[in-house]
Amino acid sequence: MRPWRFRDEVGQSGLVRFPDMEYDEDKVDEMVLALLFLTTFEKSPYGARTWKGHDWNVLDRLHAKGYILDPRSKAKSVVVTEEGVKQSRALFAKYFGKNLTDGQR
Repeated sequence: MRPWRFRDEVGQSGLVRFPDMEYDEDKVDEMVLALLFLTTFEKSPYGARTWKGHDWNVLDRLHAKGYILDPRSKAKSVVVTEEGVKQSRALFAKYFGKNLTDGQR
């Protein structure tokens, strides 16, 4: 076991979970969906492909919401649906885009 993990706090996915910290799963899902836009690397017939190096629980929720296809595969990438691409782009712009004035596009 790696030294930065605490035996009692390792969750089902193998990641450290801190039981004393509650968080909003919808906000986490939104942030991960925004970050999926950052790692998009090709278009697909269903939307786009992106690297899936995020928490499995979050990816499962994004799949249940229809933003990505089933992430449970041997592939290191996942297909983001057309709706997922639209949402991830909008969220990426919302959280990480620079505010531009009308004349700076």
